[in-house]
Amino acid sequence: MSSSAFAQDPPPTFSFQGSGYGHGVGMSQIGARGQALEGESATSIVNYYYKDVVVAPVKDDYLLRVNIGHQLSAVSVNTQTKSGSLRLISGDVQGLDTSTNSRTFPTKVNLTFGISRSDIVGKAIYANGKIVDLPSGKLWTIRWSGTRNLEGQDSVASVAINGITTKYRYGQIQIKVVKTPLDGYRLEVTNTLRIHDEYLWGIGEMPSSWPAAALQAQGIASRSYALAKVGKYNTSCDCEIYSATRDQSFIGYAKELEPKYGQLWKNAIEATTTDAANGIAILYKAKPISAYFFSSSPGQTESGIDVWTKDVPFVASVPDPWSLDPILNPRYVHWERTVEQNTIAAAFGLPNVATLEIASRNPTGTVGVILGTSAEGVVGQLSGEAFRSKSKLPSAWFDFLP
Repeated sequence: MSSSAFAQDPPPTFSFQGSGYGHGVGMSQIGARGQALEGESATSIVNYYYKDVVVAPVKDDYLLRVNIGHQLSAVSVNTQTKSGSLRLISGDVQGLDTSTNSRTFPTKVNLTFGISRSDIVGKAIYANGKIVDLPSGKLWTIRWSGTRNLEGQDSVASVAINGITTKYRYGQIQIKVVKTPLDGYRLEVTNTLRIHDEYLWGIGEMPSSWPAAALQAQGIASRSYALAKVGKYNTSCDCEIYSATRDQSFIGYAKELEPKYGQLWKNAIEATTTDAANGIAILYKAKPISAYFFSSSPGQTESGIDVWTKDVPFVASVPDPWSLDPILNPRYVHWERTVEQNTIAAAFGLPNVATLEIASRNPTGTVGVILGTSAEGVVGQLSGEAFRSKSKLPSAWFDFLP
């Protein structure tokens, strides 16, 4: 049965109501919290949301190249700690630095980078106001003291992108110029980290104040997802994994620095390791899975077929009643949103949208197919998940508000 939102002329906005947050495939984070509060273990939670899997230790001390800045025109890096240093090295350096084209800067020197044609250009700005031009290049590696890559006093690298500064305690940062299809040359910024601890300690997918079993389940899922990305290099981002929600949220040192609760997340990660080089992961046919997870459902998780029209053999649609608990999930048991006309039109690639129609729903009640019709009678079609994403709705379980 379909439902529709009709208008003779394109309306300025469309209003929706719904339940849940996220794509709905895999582990519900609210569900993990609810089960942990009921006394379930991390392993039990993971086995509930993923089917035909084995939860077991695997090698996890691989290095992972994480994109922390995508298609940028500028970026700056510094260390504001009282001691320590930054080392700027020309080229892609892994392991021991044997470069003859490198330079070490003291604390509180700000390195700024931009683009001139197809080259990276930069400046070193000292605390006393002195400015030194850096050589141009295609790729820079930046290391800071107190890490496995550079001995010395512990320090933290601060990376400023579009006015937002993020701190990184571990790994090394690389800045590379990459040609994009639409915008020409842009900067890709990556942080290369060891999955076992350096990367997982910075995952920002779940509040650290939640029960230990929920945090451990998230750690197991995040480790599995990261391991599934190792070796799958993407030239467009100079990375194996993004730090944003297109993969999983990596927020760097900020996770450890959370007042009162930061150590609880580290404890949860350490509880899911078995030794210095192995950690517990979710395996399907003996390989780590891309362990999809999301915030909350409308009471039932989704299958991969219904959301992405592809089979995801290690997930099943299972009841998720914890997501419907207003105490556990006060923001998304029920939500309402109003979306501007231009956003809806852009979602369908139409000049305008006069009417919306839900043409089908999945077995869980989420939208399967939605149609948008312009004032000129042109019809566009999207899956519920694609429409949710493009329109910035919390979930694909929605209907129209009158």
